[in-house]
Amino acid sequence: MALKCGIVGLPNVGKSTLFNCLSNAKAQAANFPFCTIEPNVGVITVPDERLNKLSELVKPQAILPTTVEIVDIAGLVKGASKGEGLGNKFLANIRECNAILHVLRCFDDDNIIHVDGNVNPVRDKEIIDTELQLKDLESVDAKIKKFEKAAKTGNDKEAVKTYATLLRIKETLESGQSARACKLEESELPYIADLHMLTVKPVMYVCNVDEASAKTGNKYVDAVREAVKNEGAEILVITAAMESEIASLETYEEKQMFLGEMGLDEPGVNKLIKQAYSLLQLQTYFTAGVKEVRAWTIEKGMTAPQAAGVIHTDFEKGFIRAEVIGYNDYITYGSENACKEVGKLRVEGKEYVVADGDVMHFRFNV
Repeated sequence: MALKCGIVGLPNVGKSTLFNCLSNAKAQAANFPFCTIEPNVGVITVPDERLNKLSELVKPQAILPTTVEIVDIAGLVKGASKGEGLGNKFLANIRECNAILHVLRCFDDDNIIHVDGNVNPVRDKEIIDTELQLKDLESVDAKIKKFEKAAKTGNDKEAVKTYATLLRIKETLESGQSARACKLEESELPYIADLHMLTVKPVMYVCNVDEASAKTGNKYVDAVREAVKNEGAEILVITAAMESEIASLETYEEKQMFLGEMGLDEPGVNKLIKQAYSLLQLQTYFTAGVKEVRAWTIEKGMTAPQAAGVIHTDFEKGFIRAEVIGYNDYITYGSENACKEVGKLRVEGKEYVVADGDVMHFRFNV
């Protein structure tokens, strides 16, 4: 299952530096706007210590983690929704992403120019939000016009429901809020699916701070927290420049020593990837054998056949049963056979909802 997150923000807030930490791809990090002209795309692994522990027990020929696709999108500016700067192109790039990582500059540095002259992350957030909201409003207004006549006659029930949903979203957007604030019901989502709305996507605010604020945050982070407290959004504090240093270290031991000196338990980019994963309501199950130990990404709430379908559609079509071992049981007893002997291997059917960390083997017939 592909996971695609778009890194957005104003120019010179640290987007490309952060992207470089996340990916082997090297975006140009320069001290001027629009240094990222084409969206850079990096595919990175999701850090999961459980995969490593399973591999130590099974000793497979290959270890395959799950991945995240990160897109570094050029800095937006005021008027992007009307095509200012490179607006239309990059709004289209955001539309293709599943979630938004909104980088906010939360540090002072006279050597790095701010596009608006001074550091104010709440203002920066509102600039981006406004541009995305205006673009969504265009799409919503266009669809309202299409459905207005049919909805007002009342004969087409689906048109009535679509129209009502669109009016709610329009009202929300016009009030200066993002569409996600509507808290739409699952049944309403199909009415706007074709619009690929920007502000309905889940968002994480990534506060890029100076090194001294890496652990505790600062006044700018506090201001962001206050500004987004009613959004239900995630917030992550990170120091992109320091993460770049960590990423450049060659060995695991060197990285751990550096983190220890900074009083941190793991790289901030690891936390970012994990939180992005959680943001999209995703979880992991594992398959474990001598050929490979592999992590698979599924949506929370997926049944065993749906999870099998992530491996191959034939697995879902011909699903018979799933043999399941809980991750903690597998680690406790050390092998599949040992789990069988103590009754920790379960046989589950089509209704079973997969739990995060399940170690699974599927039986199917096509």
